Amino acid sequence: MHKPSIKQIFIVFCSCYLLSCAATNEDAKESEEGWETRGGDCISQMSIRDYQVLDESNLIVTGSARRKYHVVLSRRAFGLRSSWRVAFQSSTGQICSAFSDVIVDDGMGVDKIRIRSVRQLTPDEHDDLLVRFGKKEPDVEQAPEPVPIEGAEVEELD
Repeated sequence: MHKPSIKQIFIVFCSCYLLSCAATNEDAKESEEGWETRGGDCISQMSIRDYQVLDESNLIVTGSARRKYHVVLSRRAFGLRSSWRVAFQSSTGQICSAFSDVIVDDGMGVDKIRIRSVRQLTPDEHDDLLVRFGKKEPDVEQAPEPVPIEGAEVEELD
């Protein structure tokens, strides 16, 4: 019987690791109820100017130059809406997916939550996100008046 070599075991191990990473990335893209999540967007920690809480696990963060970012937390922070203080923590100075945390102080204690994704928003995406979470009423467009077309009458058949 053939005994596997160290090289073959190493190749199988590396292949399994890469396959699991690819599956994890695909799962993240399919999450968020159809919203695309990109992990490549980061916010400079020093440029954060403001934040808006959408729900217990979603924030909109405003950075420099009025850039807006959708930040999704890895789990719910039940004190987020009524928190006294929210801080962003990163060892690199960049708030990025999977490497940074949000610290929530709701007056009862401090909770540290890992950031799952950071995505820069366009103005239209920002408005859509506010509507989706009920923070803004959707723009209602009235349908145009129908234009009468000559010769398009309905003829009844006996």
